[in-house]
Amino acid sequence: MSVVAQPVRVDLAGLTLNGDLHLPAGARGVVVFAHGSGSSRHSTRNRAVADVLHQAELGTLLLDLLTDDEERIDVVTAELRFDIPLLAERVVGAVEWAAAHEQTSTLPLGLFGASTGAAAALISAAKQPAIVRAVVSRGGRPDLAVGALEAVVAPTLLLVGGRDRVVIELNRQAFARLNGVRRMEIVSGATHLFEEAGALRQVSQLASDWFVRHLAGPDRSSANQART
Repeated sequence: MSVVAQPVRVDLAGLTLNGDLHLPAGARGVVVFAHGSGSSRHSTRNRAVADVLHQAELGTLLLDLLTDDEERIDVVTAELRFDIPLLAERVVGAVEWAAAHEQTSTLPLGLFGASTGAAAALISAAKQPAIVRAVVSRGGRPDLAVGALEAVVAPTLLLVGGRDRVVIELNRQAFARLNGVRRMEIVSGATHLFEEAGALRQVSQLASDWFVRHLAGPDRSSANQART
């Protein structure tokens, strides 16, 4: 399914972030993407995931968590991509924007976080439990969501490559601290960026299934799904 991107400007306190909003006809939910580790709304991997979500009639908001000036600084210093409180603040602002925007305000909302963006997504979910209905982390660093994991009530799916051994252990540690509905999937044979044949497609389908299930209606009373 080809969904035309609508360029949007997300105005936060004192700054504006650029984003691309994709809304399939009859969208039954919207997923805000939290990029990390020097990525942006142009990430080919996250756009590939977004395409699969569109096929499931889910809208997406891909945005740059850093301003143009901050991007130029980060390219040289790589410091801002690991500033989790800053990234989390931006994701919180993006969620508030989506919850108020006329095209998305009536849609249930999920968060998809990659790398350090996963920590920002989980912190946002902890701070906005009435809005964020589901979270997916792709090769993420949920362990960096210090002090927030126990407060996350949104159903959370952690996706990790089977050959990404350090990140597997970090995800297991974070998984143990989550209290709500949660699941951890290890994609066999995949490395950190899921570049192996079929790996990213598998990740995309797992994410799509999770969002379809948990954005369709309340699911916070379900029994925990613990799978490693």
